[in-house]
Amino acid sequence: MNTILDEILDLRARIERANYAYYVLDNPEMADADYDILLHKLIDLENENPEYDDPKSPTAKVGGEVSSDFKKITHDVQMGSIQDVFNFSDVCQFDEKCLAQIPDIEYVVEKKIDGLSVSLVYENGILKLGSTRGDGFVGEDVTQNLKTIKSIPQKLSGENIPPFLEVRGEVYMSKKSFEKLIKSQIENNEEPAKNPRNAAAGSLRQKNAKITAKRDLDILIFNIQQPEFETIKSHSESLDYLKELGFEVNEYSICKNIEAVIKEIEKIGKERNSLPFDIDGAVVKVNSLEHRKKLGSTSKFPKWAVAFKYPPEEKETILLDIELNVGRTGAITPTAVFEPLTLAGTTVSRAVLHNQDFITEKDIRIGDKIVVRKAGDIIPQVLKSVSHNEDSKPYILPDICPVCGEKTTKIDAVLRCENINCPAVINKKIVYFVSKPAMNIMGCGEALIKTLLDKGIISDASDLYGLKKEDISSLERMGDKSAENLLNAIEESKNNSFDRVINAIGIRGIGAETAKLLCEKFPSLEAIKSATIDDLSAIDGFGETLSENVFEAMRNEGYIKLLDKLQAAGLSMEYKKAAPTDLRFEGKTFVLTGTLPTYTRDEAKAIIERFGGKTSGSVSKKTDYVLAGEEAGSKLTKAQDLGIKIINEDDFKKMCE
Repeated sequence: MNTILDEILDLRARIERANYAYYVLDNPEMADADYDILLHKLIDLENENPEYDDPKSPTAKVGGEVSSDFKKITHDVQMGSIQDVFNFSDVCQFDEKCLAQIPDIEYVVEKKIDGLSVSLVYENGILKLGSTRGDGFVGEDVTQNLKTIKSIPQKLSGENIPPFLEVRGEVYMSKKSFEKLIKSQIENNEEPAKNPRNAAAGSLRQKNAKITAKRDLDILIFNIQQPEFETIKSHSESLDYLKELGFEVNEYSICKNIEAVIKEIEKIGKERNSLPFDIDGAVVKVNSLEHRKKLGSTSKFPKWAVAFKYPPEEKETILLDIELNVGRTGAITPTAVFEPLTLAGTTVSRAVLHNQDFITEKDIRIGDKIVVRKAGDIIPQVLKSVSHNEDSKPYILPDICPVCGEKTTKIDAVLRCENINCPAVINKKIVYFVSKPAMNIMGCGEALIKTLLDKGIISDASDLYGLKKEDISSLERMGDKSAENLLNAIEESKNNSFDRVINAIGIRGIGAETAKLLCEKFPSLEAIKSATIDDLSAIDGFGETLSENVFEAMRNEGYIKLLDKLQAAGLSMEYKKAAPTDLRFEGKTFVLTGTLPTYTRDEAKAIIERFGGKTSGSVSKKTDYVLAGEEAGSKLTKAQDLGIKIINEDDFKKMCE
């Protein structure tokens, strides 16, 4: 086994997953700082081991993928990204490289807005097209949504309007608008957005432009993409010109040397928490457009710019207590409660401590002085303990549930309450049951669920379907109209598909996607109950642990009773998937690898499934076809070794005619 190659491949896979979550799903799975560490570790390994170069490595790509929900737009000018640097030594090194080619150089420093990069195209002064960056070459047509943003001019002003103009800017959501959105989402029992950047990206990708209009987005323009203007000699002049045309442009400072650049970066860093919007760095650019041409670009980054990334702000405080929270799967999570402090512009007083191993490793004790930061400027986390109180003792999680008093068990690093009748477990299970990814019962929030449980009106999720108007209309903040709306939402949820029911009941490890995979293979409750662990393990994406969880749940008295009651209430216990009328690929398994000329992988997969076939993520003797595009990798090699039929996109299209 080549350990260096294995590490490189592992890093690439982790970064690709993070990119997909960040750029496509608008739902980041790791903090920016952690992502940067992984990316730069990969860059170092690839530089040290050039024999493992791969043009499809995330280090050679600009950003995300293109969503299949919008029309694709090919950018005439690539929307590239800028190389990140993390200290002033790197900034000085950038300066030295520039000075080596251009002795007398001038820089512009701008705030790096944490938003979504877009292109705006104007013809004769009228906005004609707006698109996202996508992968830098192909983006998404979001013109109608962009037209709802008040700071984007629909028609340019001024005397020197060009016949054609393409500009680039950053769409963002202000901190004030973000707070308003979060409040609304919580009131509507929706999952709150994680941060303003992802809220902006999600808002811009709404299918309904009216929803985008309500999100109060903004934009700052920072570049002319095309054409080049003979009269404009510098970046600062281009921004001044754009301002004359009616654009809101990113503020800039001109710096005559690198010392002035560093002072400006420090100044922006001190101001960042008081700004009305989030920034994640400062951008340093060569000002002269002629000098930029001379410096040139790499395949991914311009050599005339760098983005300085600020480290997460860290502060010391006193740990007052450690609270224990019991989740819907019985997992007991310790949470640090500390003296409030301001980080990244907001006040924080709590942070998750994960598990006993985390607490022991960092020797965190109640009364300690601790260091706290916000990972990615969003999630508070305890970094370490810097001093112990003289009376403090090592903190040990109790061996009984803090809510029901039953004995706990430790599975891997997680402490769990296995009592299915634990009030905390029941509460959290019902909260998840009514949530948007599960049964999506609007108007049934956490506070109402707690009241219903406390008053003995319900004892599990199935009891929601037996609620009467008189049960809830007299409760605090309800009334007749709210009660009617809730009952209608509960009734409507009976129409949800079986996979949503399976997701909603809270089997450990089962989410929306795995529930769908399970129901596609075993399309009824009885079929799932009859499935063995081996049967379940045969599902693509199911491992041994997940298969055991499902198997045990189908033999657990609590789950059986809940499912029986839900079935009696009228919920569907059969998965009805529309049967394909053309089954030309029935019984055939395809593996997709490489980049196809016109289809995305999701599009090709949808076609295969429409014709009754299925796709797999790995090549085996059971594979019938490998659909290979450009830069196909190890899957293609394995298919050749196994003698499996390899087809290209043209072959595939002929098979689909």
